[in-house]
Amino acid sequence: MTTIAFVGLGHMGRPMAANLVSAGFTVRGFDLVPELCEAARATGVEIADSAANAASGADIVVTMLPAGKHVLAAYEGGDGPGLLAAARPGTLFLDCSTIAVDEARAAAELAVAAGHRPLDAPVSGGVVGAEKGTLAFMVGGETADFEAAMPALEAMGGRIVHCGGAGLGQAAKVCNNMILGISQIAVAEAFVLGERLGLSHQALFDVASNASGQCWALTTNCPVPGPVPASPANNDYEPGFAGALMAKDLGLAEQMIALTGVDAQLGLLAQRLYADFAAGEGAGKDFSGIINSIRAESTAA
Repeated sequence: MTTIAFVGLGHMGRPMAANLVSAGFTVRGFDLVPELCEAARATGVEIADSAANAASGADIVVTMLPAGKHVLAAYEGGDGPGLLAAARPGTLFLDCSTIAVDEARAAAELAVAAGHRPLDAPVSGGVVGAEKGTLAFMVGGETADFEAAMPALEAMGGRIVHCGGAGLGQAAKVCNNMILGISQIAVAEAFVLGERLGLSHQALFDVASNASGQCWALTTNCPVPGPVPASPANNDYEPGFAGALMAKDLGLAEQMIALTGVDAQLGLLAQRLYADFAAGEGAGKDFSGIINSIRAESTAA
């Protein structure tokens, strides 16, 4: 039976690990927060007393951590052995965190130098996708390693795309989320404009969702209550995908835009708007809640 170490058992990691257990894998987990470990234990995850001990003897090591610095620190270790040193040679390393492309490539280089097989595999789909096992995985790395990881990926995801070599999973993620951030702002602005013009939310939704304005930010994550009952707007904008995470992802996009010299004016504007949104209460609200900021900044009619 394949044993998977899972490091990072937060909002995304815990249901992902639980889906691996349900698929028949032996999962050894670790998180620095004891409460998260106990919640994962209740889903059948075996809890190790350290990340290194979780990785020892595992066939696959999955990491789901907040930022690139955490991934690199976990790989290299600090006071004790890191994941790379603890794992047996040839272990498949699957990093599902969302980090910068250059950080993903640095992590891959460290893993290869230590004798392992790295993949960067960021996800899209949020907590709901993690719970349902329908995440989209964007994977960068060697083809043979991608194929070896497929059974585990299929236990957690509904759509899995091999995007190319090391770091290109992260490249796909940053491009996708730049589209998402821009489109969510566009949908929110359209609804606020519709309100000012006397157009009902339902009428605008019925038109745009069946016309050229159709997009995920409208039909799944509609920023006003009513038209899409399951959207966060119907639950006081509880995430979902939090504004702080969108601000983080667009910050990564900003870094890559600067690195490549792309004239991405809308991407940079979306980054600034979400940075402002996440500086306040928006940090803990769904990113579709930016519609409230747009309303607040709109002049009186």
